[in-house]
Amino acid sequence: MCIAGSRLSVKKIELFERELDETPIQMLSGEYGPNRIYMKRDDAIPFCFGGNKVRKAAEFYRDIRKTDTDVVMTYGSNSSNHCRIIANMAAAMGLQCHVISPEEHRERLYNTRLVEAFGAVIETCPVTEVAETIERRKAAYRAEGKQPYFIVGGGHGYPGTDSYVKAYREIERQEERAGLYFDYIFHASGTGATQAGLVCGQLLAGDTTRKIVGISIAREAARGRAVVKDSIREYLAADFDSRYREESLIFEDAYRLGGYGGSTREEGRLIEQVMAREGIPMDTTYVGKAFYGMTEYLQSRGIRDKNILFIHTGGAPLWFDRLTDK
Repeated sequence: MCIAGSRLSVKKIELFERELDETPIQMLSGEYGPNRIYMKRDDAIPFCFGGNKVRKAAEFYRDIRKTDTDVVMTYGSNSSNHCRIIANMAAAMGLQCHVISPEEHRERLYNTRLVEAFGAVIETCPVTEVAETIERRKAAYRAEGKQPYFIVGGGHGYPGTDSYVKAYREIERQEERAGLYFDYIFHASGTGATQAGLVCGQLLAGDTTRKIVGISIAREAARGRAVVKDSIREYLAADFDSRYREESLIFEDAYRLGGYGGSTREEGRLIEQVMAREGIPMDTTYVGKAFYGMTEYLQSRGIRDKNILFIHTGGAPLWFDRLTDK
């Protein structure tokens, strides 16, 4: 059954009409090396299983509300948290949603089922034809007299970056209240807007001490760094040359574990350990891979006795996919 109803007018999502509430930071109780590990629970944002894509969706929502949009379009794979949340947002607004997705590796995952349940159209094509398909579909909607609003895959772009500039400032406020300073911030780095936002937040704050480490879930370092740097340049604009520091952009590709969707037994065991000890689900594609990469990064560099913040960027439905494989 389709959850989305027919569109009479663009409906408000009250959660997105204001700045999102702070997400909690908790100290983990398990042993994950000789450091104090904290986790920021962005997966606890109360919309469609939470995650960093909700922060980004909130920014796109506010922009869409200023337009005459009839249909929200985006791109993503069958495991995309972004597509799930955008489809849910469009349904809640009473808008049509159209997802362009590569036809390769089309397993029917829980995120796929949710996108369908929210009433979104999923159009597949060879990955080499994605750009052409997106432009053709936008043109087709315009020819029908509709106003499509396209969101780049993963929520990439200025609004997505801005959402994590705001998140960085949120972390600073939480540190101040707790009398705490995080020496390192780790997170999964995919399309790059989350990392770009955190780095921009740090650069704008003038903090040269803290290290923000993006653990790549797919891209090799050269490509990943270039994409994140481009987003930083776009956001800082005229201030880029005066504020940007190369050492502020740490994009680590040593823990991709076979690339997008890849995993290892070691990562799986760590995910099970965190779930059993902390009650926190993590998936193998994004968050679990980044958490595993963080522990390996800290160990390989002999980093000890530091305050470490790991940002849980969501993906609970993908955790359930792991159970169906057993």
